[in-house]
Amino acid sequence: MTKSRIAAAAALAATLATPALADFPQRPLQVIVPYAAGGSTDLGLRILAEAIERLYDGSTVVVRNQPGGGGGIGTSAVVHARPDGYTVGAGAQGPIAILPHVGGAEYTPDDLEYIGIFARSLQLLVACKDAPFTDYDSFIGSAADKAPQIGNSGAGGANHISAEAFAMAAGIKVESVPFGGSSEARTACIGGHIDAMVASPAEALGAAESGQMIPLFVMEDERIDLFPDTPTAVEKGVDFTWSSYKGIIAPKGIPEAELAWLREAVAAVAADPEFIETMTEMGELVAYEDGPAFEAMVTKDAEISRSVLENLGLLGMNN
Repeated sequence: MTKSRIAAAAALAATLATPALADFPQRPLQVIVPYAAGGSTDLGLRILAEAIERLYDGSTVVVRNQPGGGGGIGTSAVVHARPDGYTVGAGAQGPIAILPHVGGAEYTPDDLEYIGIFARSLQLLVACKDAPFTDYDSFIGSAADKAPQIGNSGAGGANHISAEAFAMAAGIKVESVPFGGSSEARTACIGGHIDAMVASPAEALGAAESGQMIPLFVMEDERIDLFPDTPTAVEKGVDFTWSSYKGIIAPKGIPEAELAWLREAVAAVAADPEFIETMTEMGELVAYEDGPAFEAMVTKDAEISRSVLENLGLLGMNN
């Protein structure tokens, strides 16, 4: 980030870091993370919690891990929390936009209040060792003859959905191969046991530089700095984008003043240079979206996920 951008971010953070409600919060805020401690969502939320405490003097933010059910247990706890603004949660793509469609949740995206997104995890499709294609065009051409095997970190997960959703948008067939996590899929890819995989830029960078993976396309509207020579699906004529996100959600019914305070806090943190630097060093892209934009993104992802899962015969009994 340039000095001018850092200065601008600092000025915005200073402007936003003014509580919308003078007597809120009067006790510690609790953030429920629906995953175990130590993962990227957990780490991102802890960094955000520290930033809120730093920017809003006198506030305390407690992070509580409540894993299980693919993120559904912790997210359900947020849905059913008292709507007073003191209990919020980590808003992740899987448990919000995907899980309700596979029968693993007793809530829907409409049951949540959307505070804001503070970071996104980008995705790209990469060719693996000995794959019969080396760029986007040859990938599409090869898929016309034989469905490529595309690895993912688990059936019904975000990168499984993204690969299948792209295939539907592009009019091709793929064979999804689930693994017990992204690291297992990466090992299989480097070993030449699958044709391609969905990866984050951080996962793909080192392997691409050493020739173990070849980036095919980025799932964004525009090319990204880490892979400036890698096209997007959009520029190739396929209207498809996808990324996972880290946001803050809350139960429905929070009073307007408390809701405004929470939304201002997330905006202030996302503009804070120290927060941006820490998250960037961790390999995260700080990208702020306000509450309505967050909700619109979830709605779009939920529609895509439902369509993909229905096409795969994986739509749950609750749908």
